[in-house]
Amino acid sequence: MCEHDCKPSTLDDSGSSRRKRLWELPTNCHCPTIGVCLPLAMLRRLVNKVLVRPLDGDDYDVHVWAVHECASRNRMSELLQRTLDERFAVVLRQFRSLRDAGALQAAWRQAVDRGDVAGAFWATLTHPRCDLAMIESVVRDMHMIQHQAGASARVDLGRFAALEKHSADLGRELEQGREKAARAADARARDMARLNEQALQLRADVAQRDATIESLRRELQALQDALPDMRDRERLLRRVEELEAREEALANKMVQLRQRFARERAEALAVAVPVAVVPSAPLQPMAEPGLKLADKTVLCVGGRSGNVPNYRELLEREGARFMHHDGGLEQASELLDTSLAAADLVICQTGCISHQAYWRVKDFCKRNGKRCLFVDNPSTSSLSVCLRRVAEPA
Repeated sequence: MCEHDCKPSTLDDSGSSRRKRLWELPTNCHCPTIGVCLPLAMLRRLVNKVLVRPLDGDDYDVHVWAVHECASRNRMSELLQRTLDERFAVVLRQFRSLRDAGALQAAWRQAVDRGDVAGAFWATLTHPRCDLAMIESVVRDMHMIQHQAGASARVDLGRFAALEKHSADLGRELEQGREKAARAADARARDMARLNEQALQLRADVAQRDATIESLRRELQALQDALPDMRDRERLLRRVEELEAREEALANKMVQLRQRFARERAEALAVAVPVAVVPSAPLQPMAEPGLKLADKTVLCVGGRSGNVPNYRELLEREGARFMHHDGGLEQASELLDTSLAAADLVICQTGCISHQAYWRVKDFCKRNGKRCLFVDNPSTSSLSVCLRRVAEPA
């Protein structure tokens, strides 16, 4: 506290209801009132407002001068009175309802317990029911509160310094974290850009693949539309391959049987005992039955293109005139009727002919009474076997 005359002034202890003025309080009340109830910046503005020339000095000089002026009624003390009344108007209204010293003392103790003493201090000192004893008690309480506040302030300053250091450390860690997060964000941005590029490329590849698939699907549909009986042809081709394999197996078996027969015959002749040798006329080989195809026109419909020369050689060796039509695969189907009309014998290769050509040949031969031979296997040997069964047409 500042050095000043601490002798209490004479108070009017009559039952007046008027609040005390600042200059009417004991001088030992002025220092805690000015120091606690007014911030230093506000006090300096009030002092400079009253003085013609601003006061040169530190905060302590300003405080001492203001406290000295509170001892009497003057411009400065009146300005301080108005400022304090305006600053603590709410607290003053609350304390105005207190009618006795006991209630006033209780209100002061509650304010001390709450830690909000500035407004309660001014309201208690200026209250009409506050006597000298209460003023002394309140000033002493405020004196101890200021000591405790100073000690707390020193502790708080130490804590504040530690908190500042901790805050600086946290600030550095935060800055490092921000830099790390920024680097991570940049890395993620680069990864996202790369992934977006890959996604765009994949979308383009998928679109190109879909376009290719659609193009191939259209081509396949076009081929299927152009060849409606393609599945039947594929099935017939598989059947032909199976029959050819079977024919080859039978031919191999026939060769084996002939070889076996030749061996057994030679063995039988070697062990036979001749009874007598009777000269006789040499045996004439049995002539194969004639095919009676000389000067006949034979039309072969269908068959494999690779076997057509063999068909021709076989028929022309018997003196026939050979004609061939592929059944509408490559040759025009309109030429089939002309070829059928010119033929004396028709050979239909059912394994290598379209359904349309098959029914066309069958219907023509039936309507015109023309003999038609149906051959399942398109091989030359099958054709030769079937021709041997053919007799002269009636």
